[in-house]
Amino acid sequence: MTTLSTWATSLIRLLSSLAVLLLITAAAIAQPPTGTVKRFAIKSTVLGEERIILVRTPVGYETNKLSYPVLYMTDGDAHMSHTASTIEFLTQNGRIPELIVVGVTNTDRTRDLTPAKSRDKDAAGNLQWPTSGGADNFLKFFETELIPEVEKQFRVQPYRIFAGHSLGCLFAIHALITKPGLFNSYVAVSPSLEWENSEALKRAETFFKNQKELKVTLFVSIGNEPGAHGEDFDKLKALLAKSNVKDFEWQAERMMDEDHGSVVLRSHYFGLRKVYEGWQGPRDLKSGAVLGGLKGADAHYKKLSERFGYSIPTPENLINQMGYQFLFDRKPDEAIAVFKANVERYPASANVYDSLAEAYERGGRIDLAEPLYDKARTLGEQNDDPNAAVYKANYERAHAKLKETTKKQ
Repeated sequence: MTTLSTWATSLIRLLSSLAVLLLITAAAIAQPPTGTVKRFAIKSTVLGEERIILVRTPVGYETNKLSYPVLYMTDGDAHMSHTASTIEFLTQNGRIPELIVVGVTNTDRTRDLTPAKSRDKDAAGNLQWPTSGGADNFLKFFETELIPEVEKQFRVQPYRIFAGHSLGCLFAIHALITKPGLFNSYVAVSPSLEWENSEALKRAETFFKNQKELKVTLFVSIGNEPGAHGEDFDKLKALLAKSNVKDFEWQAERMMDEDHGSVVLRSHYFGLRKVYEGWQGPRDLKSGAVLGGLKGADAHYKKLSERFGYSIPTPENLINQMGYQFLFDRKPDEAIAVFKANVERYPASANVYDSLAEAYERGGRIDLAEPLYDKARTLGEQNDDPNAAVYKANYERAHAKLKETTKKQ
């Protein structure tokens, strides 16, 4: 699809897909996609209370039949918005796949996220955190209630990521060393490892010392945070550096220009980049094109499927970019072949028909383009596509052009 099917806006679209910075003025551009956040309540027998769960599904979820990996996240109400935006940005730039995000909202945060009961007391001699130490129970809630319910209600792939901040990060480390197979990857931000005399850090040291193999990716980060908080982060990083666990991937980053609160946004960005490191695949350094064309892309995503444990098709938008690369390299036959492949692979998408139609129109075959524009228009309306108005405008223009051409003949 290119808006209004003009050469100028098509060029904008191609160069944008290749990450070339342009000054664009007075251009009609497609509407950016966005996901949908819904909420549901789960009556937890494990926790003895009702919990509110936020679920963000990707754009198109309601109309397609695709399944997605899932990112589970503590403090869901605090971090859903910026995390969803980060995911949308990264997916639009081909750096990670689309994800479902499940955010758990809080009731008693200290109770749920701390592995050990705190013995700290206030000035009056009373326990400062009397309900603390419920992390094992909270982890059981994830394993036996939340994850099964999410996988029952939503179309998911067998790949789970966990993200937690502060005490949520402490819980992430606890989950990793307690139930190492429950999640495939962790984005752990600013861990409160100093909790109860660093007992979780001590258990982590024993865990990594005895672990031989662990197919998990861990990204852990911290801001400019001095004292015990920062010292235990350094100890964790040193522990990870000397670990020799097969298939275990990790990265630890100290972001000195961030604080305890602000470090989350950047950490979710870089954490997801780490989890999906190498997702984009090899590119030509000059043109930005995928090496090996469509066959090269298919081979790359086959390797990713083996790595992540489920079938990962070559993305529609990547194939579309390849088609436009051929189109602007003045290779119309190759472009049409790629666009046709996209139609075959993603027949429910309006955009694939619009792009193929444009290739035919540029080649002077308005008779072949017009019905494809019509198909894009119809699907755009059916799917409530954010670019439905663009598809309609393209069809109306092509229809008028075909009518005029037929009249002249």
